[in-house]
Amino acid sequence: MNVDGQAPGSGTDLGALTGLRSGKRSFYPAYVRSTERLERAVEALDGISRALVRTAEGPRALVEAVVRAAAEHLRARRLLLAVADGALRAARPRFLLLADDVLIDDETMLPADVRAHLAVLRTRPWEAESADGGDGWVRAPMTLDDEPVGGIAAQPGTGLEVADTDLAILRVLANQAAVALHNSYLFHSATRLRGRTEQLSEAAARQAKDLAARSAELAETQARLVEAMQRQALDDERHRIARELHDSVTQYVLSAGMTMEVCRAELAALGDPVAEIAGRLAAAKDLNRQAVERLRAAIYALHHTTDEPPGPLPVMLERLSTVHLRSDLEVRVRVAGSPVPLPPRAEQSLLRLAGEALFNAGAHGGAGRAVVRLGYRPGAVVLSVSDDGTGEPAQLRRALRLCRAADLSGRHRGLANMLARAEELGGTLSIRRARLGGIQLRVQIPLPVPTDPEIADDE
Repeated sequence: MNVDGQAPGSGTDLGALTGLRSGKRSFYPAYVRSTERLERAVEALDGISRALVRTAEGPRALVEAVVRAAAEHLRARRLLLAVADGALRAARPRFLLLADDVLIDDETMLPADVRAHLAVLRTRPWEAESADGGDGWVRAPMTLDDEPVGGIAAQPGTGLEVADTDLAILRVLANQAAVALHNSYLFHSATRLRGRTEQLSEAAARQAKDLAARSAELAETQARLVEAMQRQALDDERHRIARELHDSVTQYVLSAGMTMEVCRAELAALGDPVAEIAGRLAAAKDLNRQAVERLRAAIYALHHTTDEPPGPLPVMLERLSTVHLRSDLEVRVRVAGSPVPLPPRAEQSLLRLAGEALFNAGAHGGAGRAVVRLGYRPGAVVLSVSDDGTGEPAQLRRALRLCRAADLSGRHRGLANMLARAEELGGTLSIRRARLGGIQLRVQIPLPVPTDPEIADDE
């Protein structure tokens, strides 16, 4: 230690804090005073540390803690901390006065002498350094990055001698207040930005979810549009075929029937020699009538395949019993269980299975009665068509096996198509003897049914 009481190269603040100028015994009273000041300095620094850890509570709590720590150190009756105009723009409050343990931040409530010091700290912070301005006040500047940004002005307690140590403590408090105010602003700004970022992230997630939902809706709409266009093309073709059947084939069949009726009448007039031929013509007339009925049913079906209002499968089965059939085939539809919605193409496939079975019962089995049963079970849908015709289950099963292996003539393709439809729905097809005496064709489809099965068209 040199004669001035400072280590070589140490700063002026360290000397001010210790207050020592000599180590001689003759300076013992000064040593005692310096010890007391050092103790007060340590207490003030402890107050600074307590103030700095309150940064997260907000700028005002920090300013209040610094003001109280500085006032306690100087035993000040009044102490003012202020931020210069244009500096630390986000700092709030811009000034704070502690007077008689009351905090004031309303400028209209400030005494005149305090306003004078506030003006210096606001407009001329570089002039804030003052040990005694002649009015009993002391000032210390507040700096940040070596730039004055405000200061502290205090009216020390009576009998307190303000030394360089005290001014150093005020400078430390003021500077730390400036740094802490800036850090508090950055902390709260980062908190707000983080909250805003989280809000934007949540909004982006919601928008992404909404966009995914809208994309799915768009894809579904496009699929429906394509399906509608395909159905429209099929409807147009069906209508064209229906017109052709009505305008040409049906007229030819009707003309043939009328010709046979005329011939039969003429033969009947000739007497017994041609009675047998007349009887054959009567059978041919009956076949002609059945052909006309089937043509009309086909024309009706072609015109109403998609134009009829849609309905559940039981309703469509009831409608089926009125078309595609001989007039002398009696059909009953029975439904068991609680109906469940099925995919449209699955219902269409089951409907075609029933239609094909009824057609076979009337056309090939010579049936007069048929029963269509639709059963809804917990894990499956069962559709069966029974008739009282002359069909043989074993013969049909054998024909179906041969048809699947190789059917060059195209016979029994209806059975093959029915089996293909059942398998494409994940189900099974069985042929057995019906209680009515004829054939029972039974299809069982597991639930849930595939939503978009590939249904084969009748060939």
